[in-house]
Amino acid sequence: MSDLVLSDLADGVLTLTFNRPERLNAWTEALGARYFDLLTEAEADPAVRVIVVTGAGRGFCAGADFQTLTALQEGTLESFTEKRANTFPTTIKKPIIAAVNGACAGLGMVHALVCDLVFTAAEAKWTTAFSRRGLIAEYGLAWVLPKLVGQARALDLLLSGRTFTGEEAAGLGLALRSVPGSALPGVVGDYARDLARHSSPTSMAVIKQQVWGDWELSLDSSRTKAEKLMAASFGRADFAEGVASFLEKRPPEFPPFTG
Repeated sequence: MSDLVLSDLADGVLTLTFNRPERLNAWTEALGARYFDLLTEAEADPAVRVIVVTGAGRGFCAGADFQTLTALQEGTLESFTEKRANTFPTTIKKPIIAAVNGACAGLGMVHALVCDLVFTAAEAKWTTAFSRRGLIAEYGLAWVLPKLVGQARALDLLLSGRTFTGEEAAGLGLALRSVPGSALPGVVGDYARDLARHSSPTSMAVIKQQVWGDWELSLDSSRTKAEKLMAASFGRADFAEGVASFLEKRPPEFPPFTG
């Protein structure tokens, strides 16, 4: 099971690589369980400040494995034992960056968009796929997509199930940037290392929780919550270090996130 997701830590950045290249990294319960376990371990590891998720070979994740879908159709699929929802990455208190290097379809698209930031290869092929398989918008995608691209564009992508490029994905707002596939690892690596080096891990954890948690709050409720969080941040060592490093014109030395 350990080889289903490769793990590499360098310079505070943990890179997790879906590793079923012969199946375009199609999702299985075992792959998902291993991925979520590694995210849990990364959250507890003070050496990890940023997480990057990508795929081996030509795909990011081509959606649910067809063997799983066939078993579902035939009623022969064994009961799932994984209890963590597919939105689990949103609960991890460290930033997660998806580097979409290739095919990103269905459940694979869900897992790209429940990361905090997305970079994509310009030539990567994206699709929701669901309507063309007789399925519906799964795993919260009907909630996430309209907030990223607006209702009309979300309905276009969901109803048509059409295939579109990473370049269009970035234009729609699904990805922060699209770059040539050969440049993707370097671009994402530079961005992730910059976060790991210059941003407070605790600040990033709180900001992530604010962004994912405030979507359904009113403006006044979000502001009130932020005022309390800001008051708490004034008392942290991170604030003193952030100010000192700015005044002294040096890189900050923020402590690890401790939860």
